[in-house]
Amino acid sequence: MRLTGLIAIGAMGLVTGCDQLAPFATPPTDAPPPQARPAPVELSAESQKIAAYYKRVEQRQRALDLLRSDGGGPDTPFDNRRLARTFEAVAFSREFSDAGGALVRRRDESILHRWSDPVRIETTFGAAVSDGQRAEDMAAVDRLARRLAGATGHPISTVQRGGNFHVLIVTEDQRRGIGPTLKRMLPEIRQREIDVIESLGLSTYCVVVASAPNDDGVLTRAVAVIRAELPPLLRLSCIHEEIAQGLGLSNDSPDARPSIFNDDDEFGRLTTMDEFMLGMLYDPKLRPGMDADAARPIVQDMARALTARAF
Repeated sequence: MRLTGLIAIGAMGLVTGCDQLAPFATPPTDAPPPQARPAPVELSAESQKIAAYYKRVEQRQRALDLLRSDGGGPDTPFDNRRLARTFEAVAFSREFSDAGGALVRRRDESILHRWSDPVRIETTFGAAVSDGQRAEDMAAVDRLARRLAGATGHPISTVQRGGNFHVLIVTEDQRRGIGPTLKRMLPEIRQREIDVIESLGLSTYCVVVASAPNDDGVLTRAVAVIRAELPPLLRLSCIHEEIAQGLGLSNDSPDARPSIFNDDDEFGRLTTMDEFMLGMLYDPKLRPGMDADAARPIVQDMARALTARAF
């Protein structure tokens, strides 16, 4: 089972598992100039052991019919009430919070977060990631960006440079020293959040951090960190969930079904319900900064309309 949840630090946050760091305020920075690709590097012995471990995890999950890619079916029906409840659970709460300077797993309420500017997803790989894996993951991110743009009606695309949503696919050795990269991309991130990312346990596959200036719910930049050692299906699951969470659906719920926003790993890709929720998140009837009470009647109306058309 993977861990997922939102750690909120002031205007900032973190989620873990297929995981996310919560929103925080940072000033914009210019994109760094492109650099020549370093010479290929062999996986370290530790990364090879980690890759073998995750391969066994994926094999066990597939044997249990987890990591589904069908989007849900007759065995996972949902109605407008379930859709509205699930949306509220994943869009208006966070699983981690700051308690006296420590990050603790505690579900707290949150305001609605989403992007106003176009989202430009830029993917960067660690030196030890093979050409084949790079091509596979780049194609997956590109397909997902197009799907998310269709689901949300918001401009979302992939770019080779100048991104405001960075996806870093790195090995264990690089992740342990990723602090300077995070500081450059998100200057206001604190050392204890960096420490969390650099010391992830094996139960945490990936994390995503997003920034929301002025605590107003408007996201401006995000960084997802994904373990390169993950086998294809687990890596694809991380890509789907982390990028979707970075768009504003920041929490997981055990009642979310059929959904990728659930720690049970039943679904390894976005589902029909997830696309509905992303569309609701970016519907102009909702506004960044709204709380759950203000949004609830609007959410219920949207859920009724969506399920009436679909079912």
